[in-house]
Amino acid sequence: MKARVLIVDDDPIVADSLREFLDAEGFAASSAYNADEALATLEESEQGSPDATRPPEPFRVVITDVSMPGTSGMDLLREINRRFPATVVIMLTGYGTIESAVEALRLGAVDYLTKPVIDEELQLALERALRQQRLVEENRTLKRRLDGRFGLGNIIGSDHRMQRIYELVEAVAPSKTTVLMTGESGTGKSLIAGAIHQHSPRRDKPFVEVSCGSIPETLLESELFGHVKGAFTGAHADKAGRFLAADGGTIFLDEINSASPAMQLKLLRVLQERRFEPVGSSQTIEVDLRVILASNQPLEQLVASGQFRQDLYYRINVVKIELPPLRDRVSDIPLLAEHFLHVHAEQLGKTLVGFTDEAMNMLRRYSFPGNVRELQNIVERAAVLTRSAQIDVRDLPPHVVDGTDHGLLRALTGQDREGLDSDGSAWVPTPLVEALRDPERRIILKALEANEWNRQKTAEDLAINRTTLYKKMKQLGIDDRDGRRAG
Repeated sequence: MKARVLIVDDDPIVADSLREFLDAEGFAASSAYNADEALATLEESEQGSPDATRPPEPFRVVITDVSMPGTSGMDLLREINRRFPATVVIMLTGYGTIESAVEALRLGAVDYLTKPVIDEELQLALERALRQQRLVEENRTLKRRLDGRFGLGNIIGSDHRMQRIYELVEAVAPSKTTVLMTGESGTGKSLIAGAIHQHSPRRDKPFVEVSCGSIPETLLESELFGHVKGAFTGAHADKAGRFLAADGGTIFLDEINSASPAMQLKLLRVLQERRFEPVGSSQTIEVDLRVILASNQPLEQLVASGQFRQDLYYRINVVKIELPPLRDRVSDIPLLAEHFLHVHAEQLGKTLVGFTDEAMNMLRRYSFPGNVRELQNIVERAAVLTRSAQIDVRDLPPHVVDGTDHGLLRALTGQDREGLDSDGSAWVPTPLVEALRDPERRIILKALEANEWNRQKTAEDLAINRTTLYKKMKQLGIDDRDGRRAG
C-alpha cells in the first residue's frame, strides 16, 4: 500500500504542485488549504470510508506550511500530536529562522524545510519521516501488546482473593515500594509483576525478569550485576548485568528462595542502597529501579530452618501478595478456561464457542497441581486437537478425565482422605518441612528411575527447572551414584 501524505498550504498552487510531484514519486498524496480542512481530512482517514467498504488508511506524514491564516502550522502540529500520534509532521516555511526551526522540532516535527522546496531535499525528508513513523507505530503496537499481556484486564478471576490482589496491585503500583509475591509455581506471579510495572510511572522504562532458579549459582552473580573482562575464565568482554539493564524501570526476581546465602547477602546490600559492583570490578554502580520478588516456597519456613536470611526476608517483605492455587478458587476455572479458549481460537483461526457441561465439570473437579499455567496448556491442547466448535471430554488429556493427580497429591502429603498416613498409622504432629521431606525424596527418586536418571527429563516431568532438581537432590541426599549403580 502506498504511503499516504497530506500537504497543507494556504496557497493552492504550492499544495497542488507538491501533491502532483509526490503522486509521481509513488506516494498517495492529498492536499488541504487550511488547518481545519486538514484536521477533517485526517479524521476521515482514521475512520475509513463512509460506506465502510474500505478499512481505514491513515496518513503517515503531513507536510504543512508554518504561516497560514487562522490556525497556524505550529498550532496544527500541536493538534496532530494530540489527536493523531501515529502521524509525523514535516514543517514548511518561506522565511525560515533558527528559532522557528528549533520550536518546530521541540513541538515534535520530524523535519523543517524552507521554500522553494528542492526535490531531493523533500525526498530525503520523506524517507526520514517514514522511518520515524514506522518506529512510532511499532512502539504503539508494542505498548498495546504489553497492555494486553500485563494489563489488569488480562488477570482473570472473580474470587474474593483475586479481587483483593487487584486492589493491592493498583494501590502499590504508583510507588517504589518493594513487593514480595508468594505462591505455587504457575499461579501467575510473573503476570502480576508485569501488571504492577505497567500501572506504574515506570511503565515506559525497562521491565527485566530474572528466574534465579534457572541460572546456575556460579553465573547468577554475573547475570545480575555484570562483570568486567577477565573477571573469570570465559569473561572475554565486559557485560552489563540485569540490574543495570533495569535502571529506571523494574526488575522482577523470580524464585528468590533458590538464591545461595552468599547471593542473599549481596542482594541485601543492593536492595538497601541500590548500589553494586560488577564481578571483578571495584567501580560502584548506582541504579534507580523498583524491585519485585517472588518465591514458590514459604520463606518463613526457610528463615526458620536457616536457609534464608532473616534480615533479607524483613527487607523484602514490605508489601506481600499471596497468590492462591487454582484448586482453592474453583469458581475462577470457567472464567479462565473461556478466556484461554478465546485467545487460542483467535491464534489458530478457529471458531470455538466454549465447553460442554461435561468437559467443564471435569475441569472443575481436577485439582490442577500446575495451577493456571497447567489450565492454559490443557485448553491450548484441546483447542488444537478438537474437531468440533465446542470442547468436549474427549478433547481433554486422560489425566484430567481420570483425575490421576489425586494419587500424586496423596503421595506428596503421605496421607489418604481419612487423615491416616499411607501405612495406616494415626497422624503424629510433625513440622511440615520434615513431614514433606521423605515423600518428596520418594517422588523424585521414582521420577529419576522412571527416566533412567535423565535429570532434564525428570525436571520436565516434575514441572521444575533442572537447577532446582539438582538442589533438591543435594538437600534430600539423592546421589547420582545411585543411578549409576541402578544402571
